[in-house]
Amino acid sequence: MIPVKIACERLKDSGELFLELGRFGNISVEIYGPKEVDLQNPHEQDEIYVIISGFGKFLCEGQIRDFEPGDLIFVPARAEHRFVSFSDDFRTWVIFVGG
Repeated sequence: MIPVKIACERLKDSGELFLELGRFGNISVEIYGPKEVDLQNPHEQDEIYVIISGFGKFLCEGQIRDFEPGDLIFVPARAEHRFVSFSDDFRTWVIFVGG
């Protein structure tokens, strides 16, 4: 188990936008905190986001939806997606499944 506070501190200390926190079989768990623009490209694995903090809008395959803390977002493998608008405090768990 990694508490949210510790995961956020590790991300900040890393100086990166995302940080892998663990692998469990074919599952990878990361924390992600983009700055101003989300430059993601489609991934080869299914992806699950669980919003930790912040709010904004998420684009997936042409549809835009609002998000807020506690929301869960599923993105199928190879789907075009990104966070298109988000607050400065936005952080999310990212769970990759498969591949």
